[in-house]
Amino acid sequence: MRTLYDVQEMLKKYGFINFMTNRLDAIYFMQQELSQMAEQGIFEKSDEDYLTAQLILRREERIEEDKRNG
Repeated sequence: MRTLYDVQEMLKKYGFINFMTNRLDAIYFMQQELSQMAEQGIFEKSDEDYLTAQLILRREERIEEDKRNG
């Protein structure tokens, strides 16, 4: 898993489909979904897929915020 698309595809396997048009909003909701999945026991917080997805989402969030702020 290396890209935001990869994270979206992983979440799609668990029934989360992103319909957001705003990329920053989509990233936020994907972060929330991952956290809820960890709370429900679908992922362990130490699971490699969980950690990698969180890092990718944080990176993408930073990139989008940088674009917004110029």
